[in-house]
Amino acid sequence: MTNSTEKEKEKTDEGISFSIPIPEGVKVTITGKAVNVEGPKGTIERELWYPGLHLLTEQKDEGNEVVIKSDSTRKKIRAIAGTYTSHIKNMIIGVTEGFFYKLAIVHAHFPMQVAITKEGDAVSISNFLGERKPRIAKIVEGAKVELKGREIVVSGINKEAVGQTAADIEQTTRIKGYDPRVFQDGIYLVEKGVGMGT
Repeated sequence: MTNSTEKEKEKTDEGISFSIPIPEGVKVTITGKAVNVEGPKGTIERELWYPGLHLLTEQKDEGNEVVIKSDSTRKKIRAIAGTYTSHIKNMIIGVTEGFFYKLAIVHAHFPMQVAITKEGDAVSISNFLGERKPRIAKIVEGAKVELKGREIVVSGINKEAVGQTAADIEQTTRIKGYDPRVFQDGIYLVEKGVGMGT
C-alpha cells in the first residue's frame, strides 16, 4: 500500500473523514460494530466502534472504499479514527499478502532445543542456559510458527496475532541474573515484513 494510492485525510468544518481504498479481490463488510475483511488469504473480523465515529463502505468511480467519518474534530476522535484507519489497512494487507516475523535462535553456552508442542499451540524451549524445565511461549490464535534450522518464522494474516506471538517467544528467553554481554543466548527478532516470510 503506497502513500500515492491512499487518499489524504480531509478535515472540514463539519468534522473529519478518512478514506481507505479497497483493492480488487477484497470484500469489506461492516455490520454494526464488526468490520469483516475477506481476501485471497482468508478473513479477518474485528470490532471497531467508538461514540461519534461512523464506519461505512462507499462506491466511487475509481472503486470501493471504506470511509471513517465523524462530525467532531476533537483530538481524541481524530486519534481513534487514525488508529482505525491503520487497523483496516493492516487487515487489507493481511488478507492480500500476510505478515511475517523472523527470529534467530542464538546459543553460545548451552545448545537449546526449540520445538512446537504436540497440541501445536505453543513453542517449547528446552535446555535454555542449562535449565531442566522447558520454557513455554504461547502461539496466539491466527499465527503460524515454523522452525527452519536456527530460525523461527511466525506468519499469518492478523498482524496483532503474529506480532504478539513473536514478542512472546522473544520474551520467553529473556535473561535474568546473567550478564547479557557474556550470555548472549536467546531468541531474537531479526526481520519483519509483509508476505509470508518464505
